[in-house]
Amino acid sequence: MNLPRIGSRLRPAALALLPLLALTACGSGDTGATAAAGAQASPAPTDDPVAAVHKVDSVAALLPADVREEGTLRVGSSVGFPPGAYYPNGSDKAPEGQDIDLADAVAKVLGVRLERQDASFETILPALGSGKYDVGTGNFGVTTERLKTIDFVTYINDGQGFAVKKGDTALKKVTDLTQLCGLTVGTGAGTTFETTLEAQKGVCAEAGEKPYDVKVYSENAATLTALQQGRIDVIMSTINGLRHQASQPASGTAFLGEYHRLDVGFAFKKGSPLTKAFQAAVNELIEDGTYARILEKWGTSASAIETSRINPPEHR
Repeated sequence: MNLPRIGSRLRPAALALLPLLALTACGSGDTGATAAAGAQASPAPTDDPVAAVHKVDSVAALLPADVREEGTLRVGSSVGFPPGAYYPNGSDKAPEGQDIDLADAVAKVLGVRLERQDASFETILPALGSGKYDVGTGNFGVTTERLKTIDFVTYINDGQGFAVKKGDTALKKVTDLTQLCGLTVGTGAGTTFETTLEAQKGVCAEAGEKPYDVKVYSENAATLTALQQGRIDVIMSTINGLRHQASQPASGTAFLGEYHRLDVGFAFKKGSPLTKAFQAAVNELIEDGTYARILEKWGTSASAIETSRINPPEHR
């Protein structure tokens, strides 16, 4: 790396309370905020498949010499909701989740330390280009548009899904966006979900239907509160995230199933010299069984990949 490195930024304890604060700011009553907070407060599984991971010299040798010498990588990390990355029980401890475990395991294979910095999802990819971070994590889906400016090393297959308030029977399963016509859809800022919804807004007019409305939120907790309070009709988000959320009684949501699968990967600035090392590290974890144990821990085994790839084409 030729860019100067910055020291790790200490995360204040109050940052762990952001999801709850977002509920308070966006909610209009205690009932909705309490329920959504409960949905966020999932305890982390206690097993630790990362503990046994060790440095693999042949893989670490793929890192640039300056990175091996310095021994640190700056990670822009979007900490949102389980099972990807979240704060267990709203604590001020380190984040937990599938993405956290996978990144930590890759770092151990490479023999480097991660300087993890919390960042909002929509800011991470632009920050990679400016050199603020070496790698980004946050369930970033591989899309044709993103591949123009970002390199990806895949580690899971997740994608797009929908959820509604539990007991709502208006939607059964979304297989076509015309099923959303006349509804209000909530989703995350800067996500593939927002891009998909905005790009396809004309489908309702073509079908002679009232268009759907899209409301964008920076925090998953705020999206959930909006659903509970009837300000949106349906949520579009990650398959694994919505499935996990629906399994928590306090969330009050029902998962409608998969809409579109996407490869998900570690994100890098275009032309990054780190991609081959990360790919080899993920494949090492797949081969030695650590990868399968991490996914089993977080209930995401159905999203496992057979091998990591660099910049695969978007699923169609």
